[in-house]
Amino acid sequence: MKVFIFGNIDLQNDSLPLRILPALKKEFPNIQFEIKDPNEEWDSESEELVILDTAVGIRDVEVFNSLEIFTKIPNITMHDFDALTNLRYLQKLGKIKKVKIIAVPPGMLESEAIKKVSATLR
Repeated sequence: MKVFIFGNIDLQNDSLPLRILPALKKEFPNIQFEIKDPNEEWDSESEELVILDTAVGIRDVEVFNSLEIFTKIPNITMHDFDALTNLRYLQKLGKIKKVKIIAVPPGMLESEAIKKVSATLR
């Protein structure tokens, strides 16, 4: 399995996936974790694209198995082209069959995030 990790280590509210990554790599040596920029091209040859990212507005780790749950935001300029827009585009092209987004709240303790994300990866 391959898991794409999104986040920005320089921003406290967007760095949790990157901060827990070393512990996840240690616990799951058979999973290939790849840090990705959400706005760049991704190569995914698996049937299901798995992503670990921060989500504002949630209180606990949540797993989303569909892009339809997310609110569509109008794209006026390239600055509006975000990870969700890219995922929808790739899905429309047929390059993504299934998606699983493991979302962590930005303020969660690292130890709690590790435990709960690990449970979703089993």
